[in-house]
Amino acid sequence: MISIFRKELHTFFSSLVGYIAIIVFLVVCGFFLWLIPENNMLDYGYANMDKFFDLAPWVLLFLIPAITMRSLADEFKSGTIEILSTLPIKEYQLIGGKFLSSFVLVLFSILPTLVYIFTLASLSIISNNLDTGGMIGSYVGLIFLAGAFTAVGLFCSSFTNNQIIAFLAAVFLNFILYSGFETMSRLPVLANGADYIVSQIGMQFHYNSISRGVIDTRDLIYFISVIVIFLLATQLMLQKRNWN
Repeated sequence: MISIFRKELHTFFSSLVGYIAIIVFLVVCGFFLWLIPENNMLDYGYANMDKFFDLAPWVLLFLIPAITMRSLADEFKSGTIEILSTLPIKEYQLIGGKFLSSFVLVLFSILPTLVYIFTLASLSIISNNLDTGGMIGSYVGLIFLAGAFTAVGLFCSSFTNNQIIAFLAAVFLNFILYSGFETMSRLPVLANGADYIVSQIGMQFHYNSISRGVIDTRDLIYFISVIVIFLLATQLMLQKRNWN
């Protein structure tokens, strides 16, 4: 698994893929958070990162599928998956290496945004006015959310050799899992108490819960479960292809 991880990470940064992913995330976030009038953190009036943590999931919802779309689809298209199947590498090692490499690239994209905290601290009139607990919780939630998006993207890359299809499928599935259930819970027909249960199925509910600064183990278990389920589903897809 380590060899696959290193190979994939080297592939990301030996080409423009890794650098473009980091630059796109930072440019999009920076544009909306610092330049758009009446919608940026400077005009917000409060020394917190709420604007960033509201925006980041939507940027990652598109960015992560762009990173993962080639992970397995490209192997199928080029035929290298057949070579990998002859090597002494287990399927879970292949999937784990590709998942970790994509996830680490996403972490590299998120890491520079820590500069926003120091910027807000320096611009704040009142010293030590930042909600550190809330920011830590939000970053933890964003990392787990990114892990779930990555697992979904890898799964979508496992059932097609077309990268565009893998990208669109991952965007759609991530959107449904993140916002779809939250939107569905607002339907009047579910106003009798079922709305809360439906919203709990979606990622947004658990992401918002962690972002409040209280890291509940139930939210962490939810994200870990989503990651494991989609990685196992990816393994099943690989096994199905091998049988065929």
